[in-house]
Amino acid sequence: MLIKRVQETTERLRDNVEKVIIGKREVIELMAVALLCEGHVLIDDIPGIGKTSLAKAVARSLGGIFRRIQFTPDLLPSDITGVYYFNQKTSEFELRPGPVTANIVLADEINRATPRTQSCLLECMQERQVTIDGETLLLPRPFLVIATQNPIELEGTFPLPEAQIDRFLLRLKLGYPSESQEKDILLRFMDDDPLEHLENVIEAQELQELQQLCRKVLVEDTVLTYIVNISRATRSHPGVRLGMSPRATLGLRLASQAWAAIQGRDFVIPDDVKQLAVPVLAHRLIIDLQSHLRGQASEDIIKEILDNLPVPVEESQC
Repeated sequence: MLIKRVQETTERLRDNVEKVIIGKREVIELMAVALLCEGHVLIDDIPGIGKTSLAKAVARSLGGIFRRIQFTPDLLPSDITGVYYFNQKTSEFELRPGPVTANIVLADEINRATPRTQSCLLECMQERQVTIDGETLLLPRPFLVIATQNPIELEGTFPLPEAQIDRFLLRLKLGYPSESQEKDILLRFMDDDPLEHLENVIEAQELQELQQLCRKVLVEDTVLTYIVNISRATRSHPGVRLGMSPRATLGLRLASQAWAAIQGRDFVIPDDVKQLAVPVLAHRLIIDLQSHLRGQASEDIIKEILDNLPVPVEESQC
């Protein structure tokens, strides 16, 4: 019954977001996985595909605090974290919190900010806290960063460092809609923007309770071994320069638990792991030059590893 609650809440969230985002059910469910894991999301796709609309639709479906930060080259770390200022009326220094003190933070076009500004999110994303003038403040929970970036535009951008990329639980791509879906988009936005009419369908406190339920989803020992073997295989693959970190291995387990709960199960099966492997692992993989010249992407290497690794037999789940 508890897992049924996770499934029903996810369905409400999905149906609500689909009022704005058409034909991307799997992507929306992966966003739900991130929410249930309290994991950060990087939406990496071309302009105009709906990245910001997806992030806003998910945020408005929650009852927490939402803040958007438009990343630009002149953005300063204090513009994000906040700053102490001197109040002349009280003759005291007071804290002016930055937009990062929210439940959902949309970091729009994150790769347009300088490395110095990007790095101020490292502590926030990993430790859910922010340090301002030597004072450390806890961020509200749940806390998630949803970042967007354009992979094809290089002028005026600063690539995200590997330490920051590794802090994103998932990297998602929306892709172009089909012909019928694009027509539905035209009809859906004929009168006004449905995003303006979205209501929240889940409160922050309820989301935290669901996150704890997902952590109780059973991961049998053979499935844990399977997850570890996937990560270790990335470290020994001849086409990979830098494989998965233990943080990535942990993220794959957490995401698999959330995905199983969304499917209505209280146990993880190998297919859950295979379903989440690419969005959880591919963006963390650093391939070597020869693989890049051959046109081999990190997604291809993850799929190759999944094809070659033995999968635990179904009987082991009993």
